Amino acid sequence: MSTITLRIPDSKHERLKQFAKEQGVSLNKLFDEFATVALAQFDAKTRFTINAAKGDLPTGLKLLDKLDKEL
Repeated sequence: MSTITLRIPDSKHERLKQFAKEQGVSLNKLFDEFATVALAQFDAKTRFTINAAKGDLPTGLKLLDKLDKEL
């Protein structure tokens, strides 16, 4: 396990502590959850980029059109 030092304004720190308390978690757990979400987004973007590079543009556009019609 690693330790990170984060410098933020006191007012933001207080708001984050309040948010964590309302969520029923520690400030440490809150930041762990933030990191999990950020990494999930990064992984999804990476997978999309890799798959897009392998993909077929006309087929992809047809799939998007089909999705638009279903929404």
